[in-house]
Amino acid sequence: MHKKFILDTNVLLHDPYALHKFHENHVIIPIDVIEELDHFKRDMSDLGYNARKVVSELDELRKKGKLGEGVGTDGGGLIQVIAGDYADYVRLPNLKKHKSIANQILGLAIYQNTHDSEIPTIIVTKSMNLRLKADALGIYAEDYEEPEYQGKFDYMGYFELSVATEVIEQINKNQQYSFTDQKFLPNEFLTLKSEDDPSRSVLVRVHGNEGVLVKPVINTNGGIMGIKPLNMEQHFAFDALLNDDIKLVSLMGKAGTGKTLVAVAAGLQKVLKEDKYHKLLVSRPTLAMGRDIGFIPGNIDEKMRPWMQPIYDAVELLCEIDRRARKREIPPDILESNELDIEPLAYIRGRSIPHQYMIIDEAQNLTPLEVKTIITRVGFGTKIILTGDPEQIDNPYVDRMSNGFSYCVNRFKESSIAAHITLAKGERSELAELAANIL
Repeated sequence: MHKKFILDTNVLLHDPYALHKFHENHVIIPIDVIEELDHFKRDMSDLGYNARKVVSELDELRKKGKLGEGVGTDGGGLIQVIAGDYADYVRLPNLKKHKSIANQILGLAIYQNTHDSEIPTIIVTKSMNLRLKADALGIYAEDYEEPEYQGKFDYMGYFELSVATEVIEQINKNQQYSFTDQKFLPNEFLTLKSEDDPSRSVLVRVHGNEGVLVKPVINTNGGIMGIKPLNMEQHFAFDALLNDDIKLVSLMGKAGTGKTLVAVAAGLQKVLKEDKYHKLLVSRPTLAMGRDIGFIPGNIDEKMRPWMQPIYDAVELLCEIDRRARKREIPPDILESNELDIEPLAYIRGRSIPHQYMIIDEAQNLTPLEVKTIITRVGFGTKIILTGDPEQIDNPYVDRMSNGFSYCVNRFKESSIAAHITLAKGERSELAELAANIL
């Protein structure tokens, strides 16, 4: 049975393409929602862009028919804009004094269910308060989640596979092996373990789209700018970070797994030691954890220092390790040099960034549109690294599945120029690892 879905404003601001994602069902947009979108359309943020996109989509539909009567979609559904005052259908105290958009949506749902009881009407909203009100009034309401991101994010970027001992021997001898009966995603990493002797294993990577397992994972025995991988996932991460054929790397992991440190170390290796890129550019969104402390005095560098401090911490740690090495590889004035830029993301739109090793830290706080804006700035010869933890989101407009970082990992996991690694083991300290697991 087809259903009717009434969409709240926040759904359209979250996903401007939501109109077309209900397939053969009947989508209703209250005219009050159109009015509310009008308040956002001049906004220069993602909300403004999404509001303008929705209005543009509705205008295109208007050319095909009358929105007031409903316009058919390619998926066999119907999109309709309904005008009218339906708040009186909601019997709430003092409603006459406060006819909010939420109450108009509730009233419209009651009206639809009353006059067409054979077809269920469902409110779709990201507002928890509206869902609670709907439940109290006996109206079915649900949150909006994009279909491809429902459920748990479970792509790790690597897995373990038991193979015959002969396979491991052949890889060690020929540096590669081709499976004919096993499908892999491009640039997935594998730990191959012997079926006969579990102590025998080898780390390999899927070569592009060819399904060929190649070895070795990049040799890091000598360390990368003084940093040696402490676990299997960090081995995989360094291999992807130092591979020039992989243009996009995403590192996901909880606090203390070393995401930022290994990315910065690999970037300095490529810029300073191998001279593969002109510059290391490190950036992150400027979102505070908890309450903001207010105005920060000083010039732009002084204002941004608190936001960028985790990046400075990583660079300073690498410099400290380098100072104790027999042969120094990092210039003492690296923080003031032209080969390292640490800057906010606020002014990236419109730029073109060629021949740079680019790291975007805390990417879980970005929206899908912001991630698209960043990656489309990448010029010829640039490699981009996204690091983040979807469990530590400070942006109130995204969640662990709808944020731009998870969105990007899902979209690029079948690309031959992208790799993803989930770092699972904390290496910051025993206390940090315990806190990340139990708190």
